[in-house]
Amino acid sequence: MSKEKVQEQEEKKAEEKASQAEAKENQEEKEQQQAEEQEGKQEDADMSKEEELEIQLAEMKDKYLRLYSEFDNFRRRTSKEKLEFMETANRDLIKDLLPIQDDFERAEKSMAEAEDVNSVKEGVDLIQQKFYKTLEGKGLKPIEAKGEVFDPELHEAVTQIPSPTEDMKGKVIDEIEKGYFLGEKVIRYTKVVVGA
Repeated sequence: MSKEKVQEQEEKKAEEKASQAEAKENQEEKEQQQAEEQEGKQEDADMSKEEELEIQLAEMKDKYLRLYSEFDNFRRRTSKEKLEFMETANRDLIKDLLPIQDDFERAEKSMAEAEDVNSVKEGVDLIQQKFYKTLEGKGLKPIEAKGEVFDPELHEAVTQIPSPTEDMKGKVIDEIEKGYFLGEKVIRYTKVVVGA
């Protein structure tokens, strides 16, 4: 055999050995990866029920704290908004009542100089009407009581007197102090005299 052929055969044998070594190495790597995966699965399976519960508990505590914080922030925000709303509502009412106060001051000055009592009376009546309309615009309504059946939800009986007629028994005969609704809520009960 010639030297070249021998060399070719040796190279082929070397290549075969190298490819066999590489295949063996790849096979070992695959086996190692499979072994590691198997080990990881085994570790997951080995995680005890207690550890799972501890993880769940930690997650629940975290959710609880977040919800509690959100609720606390919500409560603070709503109480602040409520205070601001009350301040704004009072400010609006005062703003609407100031012109009436100005009218009273002007009426007081004119009373000191006035000689005609009727003109002073007319001025005071106009101021009273303006005042009532302003309050009515804010939702104030009087409670009608005279001649109505006594209702403890609307009326406060100050006294009872014998009724002038039979049909007035248990009804309001006289109104001592007017009562009012603000919207649909009673803010002052009507003080009444009831027939007995």
